[in-house]
Formats: sequence, structure tokens, C-alpha cells
Amino acid sequence: MRVLVTGATGYVGGRLVPLLLEAGHEVRLLVRDPARVGGRPWVERVELAAGDVLRPETLGPALEGMEAAFYLVHSMGGEGEFQELDRRAAGHWVAAARGLSHTVYLGGLLPQGLASDHLSSRAEVGEILRAGLPATEFRAGPVVGSGSASFEMVRYLAERVPFFLAPRGVHNAVQPIGIGDMLGYLVASLEKGPQGVVEVGTERSSFGGMLQGYAEVRGLRRPVWEVPLVRPGFCALMVGLLTPIPRSLAAPLLEGVAHPVVADTTRARQIFPEIVPLSYRECVRRALERIAAEDVETSWRGAQGRPLESRRVDWAGLYRASCSHFVEAPPAALFRACSSLGGEQGYRVWNWAWRLRGWIDQWLGGPGLRRGRRHPYELLPGEAMDVWRVEAVEPGRRLFLRAEMKLPGRAWLSFEVSPEGTGSRLVITALMEPHGMPGWLYWWSTYPYHRFGFRQLARVLGREALTLA
Repeated sequence: MRVLVTGATGYVGGRLVPLLLEAGHEVRLLVRDPARVGGRPWVERVELAAGDVLRPETLGPALEGMEAAFYLVHSMGGEGEFQELDRRAAGHWVAAARGLSHTVYLGGLLPQGLASDHLSSRAEVGEILRAGLPATEFRAGPVVGSGSASFEMVRYLAERVPFFLAPRGVHNAVQPIGIGDMLGYLVASLEKGPQGVVEVGTERSSFGGMLQGYAEVRGLRRPVWEVPLVRPGFCALMVGLLTPIPRSLAAPLLEGVAHPVVADTTRARQIFPEIVPLSYRECVRRALERIAAEDVETSWRGAQGRPLESRRVDWAGLYRASCSHFVEAPPAALFRACSSLGGEQGYRVWNWAWRLRGWIDQWLGGPGLRRGRRHPYELLPGEAMDVWRVEAVEPGRRLFLRAEMKLPGRAWLSFEVSPEGTGSRLVITALMEPHGMPGWLYWWSTYPYHRFGFRQLARVLGREALTLA
């Protein structure tokens, strides 16, 4: 079947694509920037169509010749009013996709009570799609898997906090689902045809139960007490401080469990009898195994951020500081060492300064260092790494990062590796486009690191490259 996938750079979409290819489907991706899927092992097996659901003129060419499509996009966390953006995008899709035999949409379970803005918007999108097209709308609760926002929030809280004083609703019923089962439903839906609304999930739990279930799998004890005086907004703030999940993403996740959110899985069992969802604890075990094996295909980090900007960087018009260093190691080993910076492995030199800058950025509302990284050595275009967004990756040659920290201007960091004689040459370059006097002062305040830290970093990376060769 000829299938179009939107949201392929997101957590679910990035894992769905290889499964569709494995099932024998012809896959085309609708992406705002084709560079964002670069580096994926399956990118040569798919067709890329540059476009955006908010730009209706790009949808016709992308949908031409397609039989079915997966609508896996939403605007939560984006700029502006995400409800209005979602509404407009769904309307554009309905107008352009009338030739499809099936549109598959992944939405959220609706609570027994007042729905959050996030869940209300997801439900409205589903209604628009079903009213205008032959469609299947899957409604799911928190998706549990290595790298998912819900799982990462639970994991970091359970690992770092010995007990929880939680807001009212922490024991409300919630029904999660494992990422493997969710992908199974999506792939199987192509053979079943349009089915309307299908609610899916594993056994019922609660947010408190998910925390304690994770803790039990890890051999920890994490009591959860409901304290009505604790407000959800405060909890979102603490999640932002204690976990990699930013407050802007934690808030809608927590709002989603303020009321009971459970599924009626009767239709799912009837339509998909071959899928028996794994228990929550088994999903946790499998997610932890994937993390331990450094086999995290996609992460919530890859779905955040603006389109890539590297093509708009004018090196000649920016402040620039660089360091060049020769290493008696092959380019591949040197590039691997450069690609391992950040996350739990740190920045090798002046780590105290990086931690301080991360805390300052976090208190200013930026990401800080809490986002970490998906994989200890592998970086893909578009994904986040600490305070950075990966703009471009040329394996063995070049790594280009854009700063997403709060600062008076725009900044980038580049690592370039080239063969030279019996070894390789590493060039580390910092670039900044300052805004006004604050930007100028900020740039010169970083001079000590650019002058001395870059030299130290280059030598350390050179030594690591020799051990990797």
C-alpha cells in the first residue's frame, strides 16, 4: 500500500516508519525540512516530500498517488495558540486528502470530567478528520517506552525523589499503553480499513500507580501521598527542575491526569484480537532494557524545536572563535569522540561552568542541561542534546549545533574533522549573532572558555579518539 506519514520526526512516527517498510508498504514522508530525517537507517528507502500541514499548498503534491496516511502531528509546545493551529491544520488536511481511502490519527483518551486544553484539542482534531474523511482515530493514554515523554517523566521522578507530595488527582484512574502495542495497532489499522474511534490501553492504573510500578521494577520504594494544597502548576515546575521534561511539556501531561482517563477497549479487542497489550510493568522492563542497551530509536527530544536553521547562518557576519588541533587518530574515531559530548558524559573540561550555565538557563526558563541526550554517541539532525539542537550531522566530518539556551542573540557550535597526513585535524568553532549591547557583553564574557577551554577540549577529544581508534 502507498502510505504517507506525517510526524515522522516525532516519537511515534519515527518508530512507525521502519515497521511500515518491514510490512512491505511504500512510504512517503511529509516533513517541514527533509534534513531532519537525515541519518536514519531507513531514509534511503522512503520518499521525502517537503511540506507542512499549516501550508495547504504543499499538501496536494505530497498526497498525490497515496492510498492511506498517518496523521501524527500536533502543535502542543509550538508558538502561538496551539488549539487554533491544530484546528487549521486539520481543516487543511481534510480539504487536501479527500482522495485517500483511509486516514489514521493518534489522539488521546478523553477524561471523565473537564478535559485539558491539550486533550480537548486532540479530540477536536479527531472530530474534524472523521467528519470529513474515512478515518480511524486511536485514542490512547500515556505512551510508555524508552524515550517517551511520559516514561521519562516517571523514570526521572522515581529515580531522584524518595517520596511524593502530589496534587489532588494523583490516584485518578489512567490507562497507559506500551509503545510496541501502539505501533502494532497503527500498522494493523491499514488492513482493517476506517474504523472510527478505537480506544486502546493496557490495565488501569494511576499516575501515582505508574510511579510506584516503575519503582517496584527498579527495586525502589516510592510512597505517594495526595496533598490537596499542592497545585498542578507547582508540580509542573518541579518536573521541569528535576527531570529532562520542560515545564511547557510537563504541564499538559499532568493536566491530562487531573481527571480519570480510562479506555473502553471493547472495540479494540473485537477489531484487533491479535493484539494483547503488555502490562505496564512489562512495558517498563522493556523500556529499561532498551535504554541499557543504548537502543533508543526515537525520543521526545526529537519532536521539539523549530525547523533547522543552519542554512541561514552567514559565517562572515557573525562573531567567531575557533581552535584547530592535530590528532594522530583516524577521522572516524575523532568524530565519534566529538559526538559523545553532553548528556551524562559531560563536556570534558570546565564542567563546573557548564553546570552553572545550565542552572542559570533553567531558572530563566530555558532547557538547561536536563534534556540530556538520546544515545551516548549517535546524534541525528533535529534532536535535542542538553541546551543544543542538532542542526546538521555529516558522519565522520561535521557536527553543527544551535544553542537553545536563553541568551541575547543566536549562537552555534561547530566541530569539523578532516584527514591530514597520518591523522586528523579538528576545528572547533563558536559563532554568535549578538543582539545589542547585552549580546556583545555576553560574547566577550565567554572569551576565557573560547580562548583556553577550546584548547583543553581539543586535546581531551584527541586523547579519547586515540582510545577509540
